[in-house]
Amino acid sequence: MRLTVVILFCLALILIRPGTSAAADAFVGVVKTLEEGAFITRNGETIAVGTGMDIQRADVVKTDRNGCLGLIFSDDTRISMGPNTQLAVNDYLFEPVEKKLLFVLRLIRGTVSFLSGQIAKLSPESVQLVTPAATIGVRGTHVLIKVD
Repeated sequence: MRLTVVILFCLALILIRPGTSAAADAFVGVVKTLEEGAFITRNGETIAVGTGMDIQRADVVKTDRNGCLGLIFSDDTRISMGPNTQLAVNDYLFEPVEKKLLFVLRLIRGTVSFLSGQIAKLSPESVQLVTPAATIGVRGTHVLIKVD
C-alpha cells in the first residue's frame, strides 16, 4: 500500500513538473501541405518536415529546389512557401484574451504568400515580415513576397 502511494506521488510530480507548459507554449502552427522536400532547423537540429508536424517559435523552415509547403498558424494565418525558400519564425504570441499579440517572420530567401489571420485583424501593428532589404508591416490581408 505504501509503495503504491509513493509511486503515485512520483508520477504526479513528473506530470506537473516545471517545463511541461513551456513545450506547449512553443507551438505556433502546423504543416498543412507538403510537396517534395522541406526541413526545419530547431535548436540546432535539422528535421525532415511531414504533414501535420508542429511549427514552433524560433523554427527556421526551408524548402528544397522542388519543395512547396503550406503552414497554418494558431491565429489562422496561412503561409505558402515556394521552392528554395527559407523562413524564420522570429517571434509569435497569440493570447487575444490577454491582448498579447505578436507575429514576426523573417524571409531569408525565396517566395512566400502570406494570408493574415487574427493577429493582423486585432493588432495590425503587431505583424512584421522582415526581409534582407526592408521590414513590412502587414495592414492588408494577402501579401506575396519574393527575396532573391
